[in-house]
Amino acid sequence: MHRTRALRLSATALIAAALLAGCGTSGAHHETDKPAALSAASDSPYRGTAMNPGFAKPDLVLTDTTDKPFDLRKQTAGKTTLVFFGYTNCPDVCPTTMSDISAALAQQPQTVRDNVQVVFVTTDPERDAPESLGTWLKSFGPNFTGLSGDLAKVKKAALSVGISVEDPTKHHDGTVTSDHGTQVVAFTPDDNKGRVVYTHGTTVDDFAHDLPLLVQNAP
Repeated sequence: MHRTRALRLSATALIAAALLAGCGTSGAHHETDKPAALSAASDSPYRGTAMNPGFAKPDLVLTDTTDKPFDLRKQTAGKTTLVFFGYTNCPDVCPTTMSDISAALAQQPQTVRDNVQVVFVTTDPERDAPESLGTWLKSFGPNFTGLSGDLAKVKKAALSVGISVEDPTKHHDGTVTSDHGTQVVAFTPDDNKGRVVYTHGTTVDDFAHDLPLLVQNAP
């Protein structure tokens, strides 16, 4: 169910969301690892949940959709970067979230679009090879970059920003699902810090409102 405004959640609620909000058959996560601790800023111009002091951008090198190494920190430096962990065969949350961000970007002036990068990190690298991941993301626009690679690295990177990712599960009918947190983490350009978290249910209008503020590195 969509909300008109992303809630400003307490640290406890955000941790619960990271563990339980998932995209798979059950959506439940086994608490084998703890996500990074979260704390919400009390006042902010953003409709997403502003974080204080913010997350460090994960030190993550994977393969992009052109089959080349992609250093997340280095190759997104100086740009507002939205990071999402998901998979292309996701039945609901992943395509909806990417579509909403794409629609919000379409409303922005060129100066904003030129300074926003969306990074989709697959949680199902066995099926999301670089070429297929690139084909899937192409429909969302040129701002979208896909990364695939070692799942252990992906899980560690996700946990560092408070998001839980589990190993894909193969079912009796041959389908595969991947339970993962559904948050989008926005990193501001000046300091590469994850300053705002968007939970599932964030609207196109919410993203459209916040994108110019993120590009401006609003406090």
